[in-house]
Amino acid sequence: MSELFDEVDEEVRREQFKKLWDKYSIYFVALMVLVVAAAAGWQGYKYLEAKKAAEAGAAFEKAVELSEQGKHADAEKAFTELAAKAPSGYRTLARLRAAAEAASGDPKAAAKMYDDIAADRSVGGEWQDLAKIRAAGLLLDSASYADMQQRLEASAAPKSKSTFRHSAREMLALSAWRNNDMTAARKWLDAIDGDGETPPGLRSRAEALAALLPPVAKS
Repeated sequence: MSELFDEVDEEVRREQFKKLWDKYSIYFVALMVLVVAAAAGWQGYKYLEAKKAAEAGAAFEKAVELSEQGKHADAEKAFTELAAKAPSGYRTLARLRAAAEAASGDPKAAAKMYDDIAADRSVGGEWQDLAKIRAAGLLLDSASYADMQQRLEASAAPKSKSTFRHSAREMLALSAWRNNDMTAARKWLDAIDGDGETPPGLRSRAEALAALLPPVAKS
């Protein structure tokens, strides 16, 4: 009797499964098709991205070769074209290199290119800070201290943890000295001296500049 009940239960389950399959099989098949298509699409996407990265890398190397050959105008053009179509990783590097190539012929135009990168939040904070430093370096001999202060003070502040804070402080000290603002020059030289992470070479240059400053008047 128990075997008979088991057979009946099995038959009922098969019948229920058949009804479910007849009703929902099309959805199951569609789901499997979507899963396979998604997997194939992801693999295709990864292939295309790898291909784009390889092409961008080759184009970047060719642009570097032009630069090393002294063909700065051609190199700038190549980097600019690459920046317009390359994957994000190469795009920022290409923009920075294009500005560097432009600097050999037109420092002010190059500074503007760096300023554009510094203002572009999509490139990331480190790249923005680097662009600020590069632009300021090109304008150091011609810009006023107020201009340099506006550009670099946030990166150079005593509590700043910017990777480029040391270079920012050195540029501000030099700018203040060249613009005869000895109080500001001392401020930034003191900031350099008080930062235990200041690179040795930069610290030595700061000490040499400090020796050129007139002595502080005693009250």
